[in-house]
Amino acid sequence: MTNIILCGGSGTRLWPLSRTFMPKQFIKLFDNKSLFEMTLKRNFQICKKTVVVSNSDQYFLALDQAQECGFANNISYILEPIGRNTAPAIALACLGLPKDDIVLITPSDHLIKNEKQYFECAKEARKFAEQDYLVTFGIKPKLAETGFGYIESDGENVIAFHEKPNMQTAEEYIKSGKHYWNSGIFMFKAGVYLDELEKFAPEILNTCILAYENIGKDAPLRIKINDMQKIPENSIDYAVMEKSQKVKVVVSDIDWSDLGSFDSLYDELAKDENGNAANAGYISINSHNNLVCASRQIATIDIDDLMIIDAKDALLISKKGSAQKVKNVVERLKILNPEICNIHPTASRPWGTYTVLESAPGYKIKRIEVKPGKRLSLQKHFHRNEHWIVISGTAVVTVGGETRLLRPNESTYIKMGEIHRLENNGKIPVVLIEAQVGEYTGEDDIVRIEDDFQR
Repeated sequence: MTNIILCGGSGTRLWPLSRTFMPKQFIKLFDNKSLFEMTLKRNFQICKKTVVVSNSDQYFLALDQAQECGFANNISYILEPIGRNTAPAIALACLGLPKDDIVLITPSDHLIKNEKQYFECAKEARKFAEQDYLVTFGIKPKLAETGFGYIESDGENVIAFHEKPNMQTAEEYIKSGKHYWNSGIFMFKAGVYLDELEKFAPEILNTCILAYENIGKDAPLRIKINDMQKIPENSIDYAVMEKSQKVKVVVSDIDWSDLGSFDSLYDELAKDENGNAANAGYISINSHNNLVCASRQIATIDIDDLMIIDAKDALLISKKGSAQKVKNVVERLKILNPEICNIHPTASRPWGTYTVLESAPGYKIKRIEVKPGKRLSLQKHFHRNEHWIVISGTAVVTVGGETRLLRPNESTYIKMGEIHRLENNGKIPVVLIEAQVGEYTGEDDIVRIEDDFQR
C-alpha cells in the first residue's frame, strides 16, 4: 500500500504563525513535531512507500523534515508549480503507480490522536478498496460544526456529500445520526480512481497524463508550468466522489482535527489551571481561557477568551470564536503588505535560513545561515547593493568573475547588478550578516542565473 500525502496549502487560516512558504503542516506545534512529520510516522506503519505531492516552494521543507525525523527512505516527490486542487494531485501520483496498488490518500496537516482506531479504520477501508470501491473516511461528529463538509450515509453506503452547512443545518445533521464529518482521507486502487476520473472528469485525466509524460527522469518529479496550467482545477469530491457509484464510507472516532483555525488549535493544546493554552513562561494574572502563541515574554491581566498570536513581525489579537475571520485579515494584507503573508522573519530556504533583523525604507539587515555543502543560487539584483560580513564558518564567495574565501570578521561588497554567489564547502554552518542598501529591498528583486533547486 502506498501513502499519497497531499502537501500543499498556503496556511492563511493560521496566520501569522503560518505563511505561504511555511504552511501549518511544517510548523512544530506538538512536542516539537510538525503535522507533516506526524503524518509520515503514522502512515509508515501501514504503508510500504510514500508519494508526497507538494508545491515546488515547499519541497525542501518536506525533504528536510523527512530526513530529520528519520523517514526519508521510500519517499518520492511530485512537485507542482501551481496548485490545481486534490483531484489532479491524486491523479498525478496514481499515474506513477501500478493500477492494482492500493493508495491511502491523506492530507499532511491533520491531527489524529487515536492511532489505534485509525489503523482499524484503514484495515476496514482496505477490504472495500480490494473490491474496487472508492472509500472515504467519515468522522463521528462531536458537535454541530459549520467549518466541515459532511458525508450522509446509510451504513457503509454513501447517500450524499454536503457542503459546509449553516448552524441550523449542522444541528439537523447531528440529530439525524447519518451525517459524518468529511475528513478528506480516502483509500482505493490507483487504477480504479483513474478509471472513475476518466468517466466523470476526462479533461482532468487527459491533461494530467500529458503533464506526467512530459516530466523529466530526474528526481524529484517536477511538473512543467505550462502543463500544470492546462489542468482544470477541481477537488476529488466534486470531480469523482459525488458522482461515482462505487463509493463506500468507513466511520470512526479517530480523535481527528483539521486544525483549520486558532479555535481548533486551542482545543488541542494543553491548558493550565486557568484554561490558558500558552507558551512556557506565560504570566497570567486573573486571565482565563486564552490562547497565547508568542516568541517573547507575554503577560496578561484581567482578560478572558482571547487569542494572542505574536510572530515578531505581526501581532494578531482576536476573540475566541472569531478565528474563521483571520482569512479576511489575510485578504487585506495581500493588498497592503503581501510579503508578510508569504514569509516569516525567519524563512527557510533549500540552503538554510535567513532572518530579517531590521527593515526600513532604503535598507534591510539579515542574518543568513548556510548549511554545510549548500550554496545560494548564482544571482543578481537590480535595485540594491549588498554587504556581506561573515560571523562564523568559511564562505566561498563569487562576485563578478572573482572567487575568494571569506573567514570570520571578513567582508565583501556586491554592487547593484553584479553577479554573485555564496557557497559553504565546510563542515559547519556559515553565518553572515547581510546589509542591503537600495531603493527597493523586496524578496522579488532577484534574477537567478543558475539555481540548483529550480526555484
